[in-house]
Parts: sequence; C-alpha cells; structure tokens
Amino acid sequence: MDYEVFDLGNVLLQCGATLRDAKLAYKTYGKLNADKSNVIVYPTWYSGQHYDNEWLIGKGMALDPEKYFIIVPNMFGNGLSSSPSNTPEPYNKSRFPNVTLFDNVTNQHRLVTEKFGISKIKLVVGWSMGAQQTNQWGCLYPEMVERIAPFCGSAKTAPHNFVFLEGVKAALTNDVAWNQGWYDVNPHKGLRGVGRVYAGWGMSQAFYMQEEWRKLGYTSLEDFLVAFWEGFFLVKDANNLLAMLWSWQYGDISANPVFKGDFKKALGAIQAKAYVMPGERDLYFPVADNAIEVSNMPNAELRPIPGVWGHFAGGGVHEEDTKFIDKNLKELLAS
Repeated sequence: MDYEVFDLGNVLLQCGATLRDAKLAYKTYGKLNADKSNVIVYPTWYSGQHYDNEWLIGKGMALDPEKYFIIVPNMFGNGLSSSPSNTPEPYNKSRFPNVTLFDNVTNQHRLVTEKFGISKIKLVVGWSMGAQQTNQWGCLYPEMVERIAPFCGSAKTAPHNFVFLEGVKAALTNDVAWNQGWYDVNPHKGLRGVGRVYAGWGMSQAFYMQEEWRKLGYTSLEDFLVAFWEGFFLVKDANNLLAMLWSWQYGDISANPVFKGDFKKALGAIQAKAYVMPGERDLYFPVADNAIEVSNMPNAELRPIPGVWGHFAGGGVHEEDTKFIDKNLKELLAS
C-alpha cells in the first residue's frame, strides 16, 4: 500500500446520511517544513486515484517534492477513500450515499488541519473534478488558501455537461450485468460503452481530424477506441463510477450551507490568486464558462491551454500541455 488512511469517524453528509467509520485515503510527497508554509493540496479527479496525479509532481517541476509538501487526497467514491466498493453493508454498492463537493472538501480540510496542523496552503491545484474541488477549497477557506489553479474544470457543472454524464450513466446501467448495482462481476459491456461515450468528449474534433492519437502509439482509430478508451474504464468499478458521477453532475461550489446557492457570492469569496486554465477545446468545461467564473473572482486570470487535446490537455498524456500547465504553476507559485 503506497498511501495512508485518515480515519474520519462518522461523517454526516449533505444528503442527510451518516457515513460511519469513514476513510480518507491520501498520499504525501516531500516534507513539511518547520513553519508548515510549503503545503500544496492536489485533489484527485473522476475515477482517478493519487498515483494518477503523479505526472505533475517531480524534481524541477512546479510541484517539486524537494521544495513542497504535496498532499493528494483521494475523492470519496474513487475506490481508496470510502466508496461503494469498500464500504460495508448496509451502505455498500448501490446503497452508497450521494457525496457532494462540499462533503469532499470539508473532510479534506479535516485531514490537513487535524492530521498535520496546517493553517496555510500555498496552492490548491487540480484537473477536472479536481478543479471543482480546487474552487471549493478557494471559497470555503479564503484565509487559508493563498493560490488556486483549477485546470480543465469548473466551479459549477453546466447543464450540457450534466447531459453528457447522463449518456455515461445510461451506457453503464443498460448493461444487464449491472443488475441495479448488485453485480458480482463488473459489467464489462457497460464499461466498454462508457469508454466509447467518453471518447467523443475527452478530446476535440480537431484531435481526431489530425489523428493525434498516433502520438500515443495507437495504430488506428479503432485501436485507440478499444485499447485506450475501453481499457481506461474496464479497470474501474461501476458503482464507484456512478457515485463519482453523481458528485460531478451536482458539482456546485455554492450548493452548501455557507453560500446557500448564491454562485456569484461563492466565486467572490475566492480571495486566492487564481490561474484558471481551461483546455482551449475542452468539450466538458468550455473556456466561455470559465471566463464567466473568472469575471466574478476578485484575483483571477484566465489562461487557456492552447491546442487540440481538449479535456485531456489536463490529463498528463500530452507533453506540450503538461509543460504549459507546469510553467503557469511555477509563475503562480513565484508570485
């Protein structure tokens, strides 16, 4: 096991359910300095686990473990923190309760403060759903969070994004083997279907027109669809995917007791210096949506990631995009 587990005890979720004996899995990189001033928090994304974030961590990079203490908390539902796949009865499998961004971030805050005694965070950064959590950190803890860098994500899930996720959900749940979530063997047809649905959204139209998948070592379009996309989801647990999908669909940094649904107020509460980095051709989280968010944040800049890799500009699979993100993070940390 290359990670640690923080015992949260009984967690009262926004949905009204109590997640008993809840667990928050996390991994740290680097060492906490004496005055605890070198902290970076880097939440995970839809279906990702901490090791899936490691492409942005390394010597000489912005997230340098020789300089910073980097905490990667795993989202609820991702299979390591409390999830449908690892929670005992009666809240196991499809009975796992709905978890919000607020639930995730307030419990990550407990880890940071209770376990490590940290009162200042230099940077919160994240991709996709990690970006949603990054924005949530920024508005809930403005005194604590000095900088944020959400990339290829949003502060609130747009209706069009919600609709895309309905397609993902339908692909998965229409597999007979899914059995309302009470399967013994993962519904492979459904998971392959999820990969096919995702393929048209994860990268842009131009990505496919230019056959950019060849740069990843795939030999035909069908090879890419099977080996990359179907393969990507076949290793995931279906109930875990559905749990995180709900969190994504209802992602809204203002949907909590602090902001009571006032989205502009939540954005205005983000005091941190922010570099918001949408993928120029991201089909889930378009630049225009981020531009509206940035216009309501007091200290934010919009810095689109150029190119055709769409949402996966933030996925650590394309070197040029990774360099762009890293360069901007270095600049933000130096400011």
